[in-house]
Amino acid sequence: MQIVIFVGALFLVVIVTAVITAYFVRKKEEDRLGIYQDKILKTQREEVQNIYKTMRGWRHDYHNHMQKIKAHLALNQLQEVHEYLDQLEEDLDAIDIAIKTGNVSVDAILSSKLSVAGGKKISINCKAKVPERLTVSDIDLCVILGNLIDNGVESCEKMKETEKKFIRVYIGIFKEQLYISVTNSTNEVIRRLDKEFISNKRGNHGHGLKRIDNIVEKYDGFINRKNEPGAFATEIMLPL
Repeated sequence: MQIVIFVGALFLVVIVTAVITAYFVRKKEEDRLGIYQDKILKTQREEVQNIYKTMRGWRHDYHNHMQKIKAHLALNQLQEVHEYLDQLEEDLDAIDIAIKTGNVSVDAILSSKLSVAGGKKISINCKAKVPERLTVSDIDLCVILGNLIDNGVESCEKMKETEKKFIRVYIGIFKEQLYISVTNSTNEVIRRLDKEFISNKRGNHGHGLKRIDNIVEKYDGFINRKNEPGAFATEIMLPL
């Protein structure tokens, strides 16, 4: 009888311990998710603020240009007006900050993310062309690109001010598949690029890597990560 009571008590202790452990594990995961979501919101706010800053700059320059043109017109200096308009046209042709890939959603995510990266003194090189029809959804594609660039920015921010920081993005068609390549500078040395590497990358970076892998797997695609001296590259291929 005592043995039965002892076994019952021991079983109860095990159950209670398991429940308590599960509670703390779930709470820890919720806390980590909350931090991750806060990081996303902070990044989104920075992106929106950067867009507003650019728009304010355009508006300020527009008023300056109009004032100068009006001043010439008031003095009936038509030749000066024509010359100034020609100069403005040349400047507009030489400067095109919009990224045009052929996909509106990709244009938006690349423009906002890379604009923020450029504001953090990270050198940007982007060449992208996306076909009109894709198997992968715009949302999934933006999740991939957004996380890759966010991770690249995060790695660059860990570098010293004297070190060269860069992010290179290339998107195109290769072997009848959508090819995505994002390379960023880094001072980290990563020896394991498998699931163990992903699981060890906690926080925003780790969540981003898992989301990317889940989407690539969803479309039966291919992903390859390479850690070279001073750079970390991710290559992804998705069926069209």
